[in-house]
Amino acid sequence: MAQVTATQSIDVNVTPAQAAAALADYATVRPAILPEQYRDYRVLEGGQGAGTVVEWTLQATEKRVRNVKATVSVGADGTVTETDANSSMVTVYQVAPAGTGARVTTTTSWQGAGGIGGFFEKTFAPKGLGRIQLALLTNLKTRLEA
Repeated sequence: MAQVTATQSIDVNVTPAQAAAALADYATVRPAILPEQYRDYRVLEGGQGAGTVVEWTLQATEKRVRNVKATVSVGADGTVTETDANSSMVTVYQVAPAGTGARVTTTTSWQGAGGIGGFFEKTFAPKGLGRIQLALLTNLKTRLEA
């Protein structure tokens, strides 16, 4: 099994603290910025920052559907991490100063399949997930800069 990783970044014209707070808001901001590939999103516990538990269905492709139940942790630096209880998938959102605003980077990784299926997963899944990540980050930028 190979590690599969997808990463995207975007610059936003708000402070890093504002971007980090928005990312940790699973009750209001998160459902508003999710692209169409996210279905059935709901908050199970919390809703703000560490300890939040959320679930959704990710329709990555026509045939590739993943049910996610993520527990959220927040680092001292504002890093937001979603750890999926149903798989090895972990998504990390990092915010750093960039010019007069902030750069938001999201990285999702998981243990991929082995064999030929794993080869195709490692080759194509990051590109598809990267498009989904970019849509989410673009929606975040639009919301924060409105």
